Amino acid sequence: MSQSMLNMWISFGGMGLLILAIGLILLSRYKLKGILAGFIALLAYASLFLGAIIILFIVFSGPTG
Repeated sequence: MSQSMLNMWISFGGMGLLILAIGLILLSRYKLKGILAGFIALLAYASLFLGAIIILFIVFSGPTG
């Protein structure tokens, strides 16, 4: 597998984490209450942070050709 294809799959994983974060944040804010909402929100913000780090790494690593 070439470096370009690997970067593509890693970026898809980062985008998936960002989409998961959106869903979990909405779930924790509007459907859940109590400690479960706090735990889901913590998980959501962790996946948001990790997804953003992955996307920033891929974008700033430059073209792979």
